[in-house]
Amino acid sequence: MPKMTETQHTVAQETERYLRTGESDPYRSAWSGGFLQREKRAHNDLRNALVREVRRLTAGLSQEPLPESDTILLTRAKVEPMVRGLFPKAEQDLVLAMLERSVIFVTGANIESLLLECSFDGSAWTLANLYLASVGAELLGEDAPCLVGVSEETTCYVSPEYFSQDDPFADFIVHEAAHIFHNCKRAIVGLRQTRRKEWLLDIEYRKRETFAYSCEAYARLIERGKKPVERRALAEQYARTARISDERVDAAEVAGIIQAAAETRNGWKLILTRCAPNRRS
Repeated sequence: MPKMTETQHTVAQETERYLRTGESDPYRSAWSGGFLQREKRAHNDLRNALVREVRRLTAGLSQEPLPESDTILLTRAKVEPMVRGLFPKAEQDLVLAMLERSVIFVTGANIESLLLECSFDGSAWTLANLYLASVGAELLGEDAPCLVGVSEETTCYVSPEYFSQDDPFADFIVHEAAHIFHNCKRAIVGLRQTRRKEWLLDIEYRKRETFAYSCEAYARLIERGKKPVERRALAEQYARTARISDERVDAAEVAGIIQAAAETRNGWKLILTRCAPNRRS
C-alpha cells in the first residue's frame, strides 16, 4: 500500500470534517494548485464524498412515494394568499411566477444531482441531512439539523414528509417561500430595483425566522378560518398550543403577531411591519 502523503492526509481530514459538521475551508488550503484548481478539486472531493456517505447511510431504505400532484399548482395555491397580501397588484404576477417554480421535493431520484449542484458546501450538507431524515437514516453528525424544508437563494427544498405532518399550523412551503423574499433581489424577478429598494422585501436580519414562522402560521390560519371570528379563535388556539424549538425565535412574539394579524383586514402587512427594519432618520 503506497504511503499517504501529508497533503493527502490533510485532504482526508478536511473531507471527514465536512461530512461530520458541514464545515469546509473557504481557502481550500489542503488541496494543491492555484485557487481555481483548488476550488474545483475541493468541490469534487467533498461533494462526491457526501454522495457516497448518503448512499451508505440509506442502503436498503426508501421513502414514501410522493402523492400524485402538480408541484407548480400546489406551490401556487400555498403561496398566492401571501403574495397577494404583501405585494402591490402590479408586482404580484411576477413574484408568483417565480415562486410557483421554486419548490423542489427532495427524493431518492434527485438527491445526488442536488448535492452535486448545490451552490454552497454547507447548504449541500444540510440538504443531505434533510433527505436522510426523510428515510429514517442516521444523520451525518451529532449537531445535524432534522429539517422538513430549507431554502437557498430562490429555491425551496422540501422533504416528502411535508405531506404527512400533522401540525395544524405548519406549512413548510410557505415558511421557506417567505425566506426567498429577503434572499431574492427585485431585478431577478423583473421588478425595478433601486439602491433603497433592492430586495423583494426588506426584513430585519434578526427577524427573518420570526417573519417566516409568522407567515407560516398565518397562512394556515386564513386557510382554516373563513370568517373573522374563526380566525380570532384559531389565533388564540395558536397562542395556547404553539411550540417553536428554534432558538432564534421568540414563540410568544410570533403568537402576538398572529393574534394581531387576525384582528386586521390584511394580516400579511401587519406581519411585514412587525418584522421590518427600524428606520432612524
